[in-house]
Amino acid sequence: QVQLVESGGGSVQAGGSLRLSCAASGFEYSRSSIGWFRQAPGKEREGVAGVYTGNKYTVYDDSVKGRFTISQDNAEKMVYLQMNSLRPEDTAMYYCAAQPRTYFYGSASLRVSNYNYWGQGTQVTVSS
Repeated sequence: QVQLVESGGGSVQAGGSLRLSCAASGFEYSRSSIGWFRQAPGKEREGVAGVYTGNKYTVYDDSVKGRFTISQDNAEKMVYLQMNSLRPEDTAMYYCAAQPRTYFYGSASLRVSNYNYWGQGTQVTVSS
């Protein structure tokens, strides 16, 4: 059974940092595409960053390039999202998603409809 459990959300002031964690289990982690997505109130869910665990290929949305970093720990089956220089517009519920045994390339890594498995989310609130 695929499970994705996010943690690490919280409230910070603009300019601060947070690190989100996604614990993955129940699927072949080592050859999967895993992404971080976010959804603000009244807005559609959008892709933030993605990684293919087989070769650490990463993709970022332009809105977070240079500020967010996605990384992985294969031994622990974890995926992280380090978020620096946070802005009020980064406020959202953040979700981890996985598509096992699939290598997404480019914008496909950030497409909501490409992922079948989702976590419950962790809230990030950035105040000005």
